[in-house]
Amino acid sequence: MAASDYTRGEMNVDAQKSMYVGTMKAGAWGAIITLLILGYSTFILSMGMPWLVALVICAGAGIVIGLGMGFGGAWVATMVALSMLALFVQLLVTLFSLVF
Repeated sequence: MAASDYTRGEMNVDAQKSMYVGTMKAGAWGAIITLLILGYSTFILSMGMPWLVALVICAGAGIVIGLGMGFGGAWVATMVALSMLALFVQLLVTLFSLVF
């Protein structure tokens, strides 16, 4: 590219802008999910709260926070899926505690 072909301020930056927005949204998702995991663990392990109560509180808070930040339906589906995963893991823990 010759030096005369470049015109300052006329570059198409749509791809960079969408990449930046996507990276920031992924970072926000990861930060909130990490915060909810830490909160759930704190409620159960440190405060002695029943696991189902802690799960309902954290899932509800996660849905409210995500919708407040404009994450939409994908966020709600993620929270529901993570809650179902937590229920499944707790079921496995309960079954293994009965066996051993």
